[in-house]
Amino acid sequence: MDPMSGPHLIRGSVALPEAELAWRFSRSSGPGGQHVNTSDSRVELSFDLVRTEALPEVWKRRALERLAGRLVDGVITVRAAEHRSQWRNREAAAVRLAALLAEATAPPPKPRRPTRIPRGINERRLREKKQRAETKRGRQGRDWG
Repeated sequence: MDPMSGPHLIRGSVALPEAELAWRFSRSSGPGGQHVNTSDSRVELSFDLVRTEALPEVWKRRALERLAGRLVDGVITVRAAEHRSQWRNREAAAVRLAALLAEATAPPPKPRRPTRIPRGINERRLREKKQRAETKRGRQGRDWG
């Protein structure tokens, strides 16, 4: 049985393709005491974005464009070393990769349609501004003594 807790969904029904994930384990720095010297708890998870068949073509193009700075030969790599157990680090790495891909494949936001300020609101603002100016003008030039 696979120790991973179910498929990690990217968005909708698209999940991280288990078969296309490459795992590497190495010794981790950080918490663990003597145990840390003997266990390979740091996890590196790689996913070949260029060759994958798991993502829809549009998503793939978007992700390649947005993650261009993080890719090495079309492969995205995520590291996790914050937990003592390798299994929890595997979970963390998979979750991180899924989140990264979800963000990178998201559709671009809809363009903002400029809205007009209603005339009444603008007029009220100007009226209040004048009123304020009057108040302040009334404060100057008098000898209050």
